[in-house]
Amino acid sequence: MSAHYQVIHDTHYHYDSPVSLAQQLAHLWPRPCAWQRCSAQVLQVSPEPSQRRDEWDVFGNPVTRLAFERPHEQLRVVARLQIEVMARAEPDLSISPAWEQVRDGLSYASHPLSVECLEACRYRFESPYVRLKQRFVAFSESCFAPGQSLLLGAQALMEKIFSEFTFDAEATQVATPLVEVLARRRGVCQDFAHLMLACLRSRGLAARYVSGYLLTRPPPGQPRLVGADASHAWVSVFCPVQGWVDFDPTNNLRPALEHITLAWGRDFSDVSPLRGVILGGGSHDPEVQVTVMPLDRA
Repeated sequence: MSAHYQVIHDTHYHYDSPVSLAQQLAHLWPRPCAWQRCSAQVLQVSPEPSQRRDEWDVFGNPVTRLAFERPHEQLRVVARLQIEVMARAEPDLSISPAWEQVRDGLSYASHPLSVECLEACRYRFESPYVRLKQRFVAFSESCFAPGQSLLLGAQALMEKIFSEFTFDAEATQVATPLVEVLARRRGVCQDFAHLMLACLRSRGLAARYVSGYLLTRPPPGQPRLVGADASHAWVSVFCPVQGWVDFDPTNNLRPALEHITLAWGRDFSDVSPLRGVILGGGSHDPEVQVTVMPLDRA
């Protein structure tokens, strides 16, 4: 079983004053994964960049570097993708090791770590948007009783965040501290993913931030609106037995056919769809429109 989608990610900057020089980094190509395949991808950039380089970042995500060496008053970057998402095997969450066993296995002890565990260790520590604090341990205490299966604990944490927090697009900004999100119990998918990461990493576990897209469905009888979707974020937890297992705390479900994986890293700062450094420009906010359209099954 698989699902086919067309994705359009349209970012438009209007600057208050001309930008004389700019460097932009785009995470807009879907990451090659065993459960998805991209059949077409086009990146339209206006104005034409002076330099463009497609490469891979340190986390293995495809990235595009753009350089602009001529003055410009606006910037538009449009990514168009056609992608197939395949069904993933559903792991048995109950057979994962106890969370304490996984934590101890990822610690720097006398025993050598496997290559897989060494790779996972980079997702155990603090990152720009994810701090390690005792209050995150306390918040997740009911999910990780002694001897609890790691993945069942992660599922319980996902359910806890979903049930105790309210989705509110006006409640936070990109840099809102997680302690404030925890106190106010409101936020967006990025906040809920960061919170889940903070709870897991504060316990010594490895978890990474996943960015991508989610198919949203219009009300019955209503057409899909172009640009009505948005980027999405969820969490992937490392289990030595099952590998990496994804959880979506915003929707309280395991990502499947309606989740499109774009990139992953330590947190949002590693995989922001478009970020850069500019000289000039004054104040500016991007206009972002994302459209995820189902296509006929092949």
